[in-house]
Amino acid sequence: MKVLVTGSKGFIAKNLILRLRELKKYEILEYHKGSSLEELKDLVAQADFIFHLAGVNRPQQEKDFHEGNFSLTEKILNVRYNLGLKSPIVFSSSIQAELENPYGKSKKAAEEILLQNEKSYVFRLPNVFGKWSRPNYNSVVATFCHNIANDLPISINDRSTVLRLIYIDDVVTEFISLLISHETGHLRDSRIIEAKPVYTITLGELADTIKAFKESRQTLITERVGQGITRALHATYLSFLKPGQFTYEVPRYEDPRGVFVEMLKTKDSGQFSFFTAHPGITRGGHYHHTKTEKFLVIKGKARYKFLHMDTQETCEVVVDSSKESPILETIPGWSHDITNIGEDELVVMLWANEIFDRQNPDTIAHKV
Repeated sequence: MKVLVTGSKGFIAKNLILRLRELKKYEILEYHKGSSLEELKDLVAQADFIFHLAGVNRPQQEKDFHEGNFSLTEKILNVRYNLGLKSPIVFSSSIQAELENPYGKSKKAAEEILLQNEKSYVFRLPNVFGKWSRPNYNSVVATFCHNIANDLPISINDRSTVLRLIYIDDVVTEFISLLISHETGHLRDSRIIEAKPVYTITLGELADTIKAFKESRQTLITERVGQGITRALHATYLSFLKPGQFTYEVPRYEDPRGVFVEMLKTKDSGQFSFFTAHPGITRGGHYHHTKTEKFLVIKGKARYKFLHMDTQETCEVVVDSSKESPILETIPGWSHDITNIGEDELVVMLWANEIFDRQNPDTIAHKV
């Protein structure tokens, strides 16, 4: 199946093309700004399915809105009509098609001629953000991510301005879903489609969130980046980092016993670290009232020892990382330590359920 993508060098198209390639069952035809009208005719003639993503939203002259958004659409439809083709067309429009500005009018006009033809679908998109978007062009998200990542100033006129945003991966998923539905014969009833989910966020909240991503390299405290708009914004921000910005230093504490390195802290689920111990070295020797930890021996052989602070009951666990990988949990009210009983350096990963607070450490020294 041959799939034509217009505007193939653009932000949305590049993400779509990558996902189509992953499916390994489509021949992708590309039309972009450098292509000729004759190339367009040839590509449309070959295409079994068309994603019409080419468009203009920040032209030098107002008339270019009409040329880039309406006239190009008209040319594609004319080629399709003259050749008697019925290949489906998916058009990336904008929620601004409902507004009376030059951009919105040009998108609305393109929508109207498309919807006169069967198998045409219009996606009315709000502001799209994600990897490979262009600062000062595609979205304020791209501009903020680029500027904050590179220590450049950002401009905010009104922090309370509400933005409606959609993430590029969600847009592409909708596009591919429509493509697959046509392959399987399950056509959609609605021909004007609003991709979901659409996120709302104020301009001030957006700026604060992106700044927090940058600041997390100093504080080590991560935002809640596992779902929703924060997940999408985090991925977008990171996509603006240059190779020289991929790494950063974290605190490293070294003494005769070995090293202790803090990696990541969360707002409400503790922190991650690792430590080492030379052969024969014992670390720990303390108990907690409420704080808990999980230990994982990454390298070496260790002996954990426990002492119940009330009953004086003892417990001992030996772990050899070459044979097993058990998680060991520290239990409130039990003093504990860990000794390297192997011949090589011991490396242990550690999670604590709370960020270490030097003013209230809940860590009381007591030999096991």
